[in-house]
Amino acid sequence: MRIIDVEAMVLDTGKNYPDPQAAGEAHGVRFISLVKVTTDEGITGWSDIETQPHVGKLIVDVPSGGAIGFESLRQALIGDDPLERERLWQKMYRYLGYYGRQGAGMQMISGIDIALWDIAGKAFGQPVCKLLGAKYRDRVKAYASTLFRPTPSAMKTAVADYLARGFHAIKFGWGVFGDDLDLDVALVKAAREEAGPDITLMVDGGWYRNDYVVPYKPRPLKDWVRLVRRLEELDVFWLEDFLHPENIEGYAQVAAQTKTLRIAAGEQLAGVREFERLADGGHVDVLQPDLSRCGGLTIGRQIADMALRRQIDCVPHAWLTDLLKAASLHLNAYLMTSQYLEFNVSSASLLNNLCRPKIEMEDGYIPIPDGPGLGVEVDEEMVARYRVE
Repeated sequence: MRIIDVEAMVLDTGKNYPDPQAAGEAHGVRFISLVKVTTDEGITGWSDIETQPHVGKLIVDVPSGGAIGFESLRQALIGDDPLERERLWQKMYRYLGYYGRQGAGMQMISGIDIALWDIAGKAFGQPVCKLLGAKYRDRVKAYASTLFRPTPSAMKTAVADYLARGFHAIKFGWGVFGDDLDLDVALVKAAREEAGPDITLMVDGGWYRNDYVVPYKPRPLKDWVRLVRRLEELDVFWLEDFLHPENIEGYAQVAAQTKTLRIAAGEQLAGVREFERLADGGHVDVLQPDLSRCGGLTIGRQIADMALRRQIDCVPHAWLTDLLKAASLHLNAYLMTSQYLEFNVSSASLLNNLCRPKIEMEDGYIPIPDGPGLGVEVDEEMVARYRVE
């Protein structure tokens, strides 16, 4: 079997991200990056990638730069055996060596790696988790992943809606959170009052602001420590991704002040070494590799193994379409201890309707797909409808 095509696509959902002051459900990202790898035996592999899609497409398609290190991902893959995932990962990494070892280059490598695992599963007639080497569970507890609402009353309305939909865990993030300490506490307190004591609540602080004029969020570490103490009083399960991704020492300083609250981070990182630094130097309790950004399933498994050795949690970040949900479910099946899977509840119809069968939650849990490969198939009519490049 040989790879005969690598296709990067840009899909347009039609709406930009909302105003943080809006009280309703977020629409989600405007553009979505997809990659499709096709073989001469008719087997195809798919992935979505949380990246800037137009840049990602260029990294796949760019003309030859004349030397290894300046090439495209298409150049790296055409004519090769898709089952040699480890060798192809190393080859892609070197073909992009001068310009793509991090950022969008690594993100596109990640997506193609997931697509290659999808191909392998389909070729062998096995779900990806079996190829990873373990299936410890048949389902994973879901948490609703959504934005902070701007007022306590709007927070209560949102919580009531997620409980009615069957969620037993909810994560609020970004939006208006991170500017006013008293407001932050009031919003989380309202959520806890509506949720009651038995529902898990998480907080995603967001390390920058979704504001074109003022994109900064420069809260001092001592104020984060003050907030941590209040969040512990409200029985928040974790505080996520609230510092600059490279501020490893800052994470360690805040983590040292916690007793029950977990510190979670990692969605911005790539490669095992960065996650080792976060675990060993940042003293975080939960590593959050995004499989479409950290290096794919190949690297995600290595991160999971490293977390197991250190006896800390690994909870994949999975805020995109059902393709990323499926890949992350397979990693969760591989984990000896699995906490949660992120469930994107944004209103954009494309994000949760790209695949068949749809990934659905049942009584607060998501079943692990048991079909070959990722266990979901892309609805190519949906792709054609939304595709712009």
